[in-house]
Amino acid sequence: MRQFYIFIKCELGKTYDVASALVDTLEETRQVHSVSGAFDLLAQFAVDSEADIGRFVNLKVQTISGVKDTQTIICFNAFTRDRGLGD
Repeated sequence: MRQFYIFIKCELGKTYDVASALVDTLEETRQVHSVSGAFDLLAQFAVDSEADIGRFVNLKVQTISGVKDTQTIICFNAFTRDRGLGD
């Protein structure tokens, strides 16, 4: 699985609608957080290793009603308590 995050800027008054759509309609959605700053939401996704992340963002996320802008962050490694730097 490939993990990635997307910062999402929403149209005014649409943040909760976009968050609900991400959680309710996309099985790849892991978590959605409302955040402060330049973006309204930070969403975590997981897709198959062979998946085209750019196409996923373009066709599944950016087409949700109320999404104004996105910024994608692709993850390389996950460091957790059970899998640190030495593993």
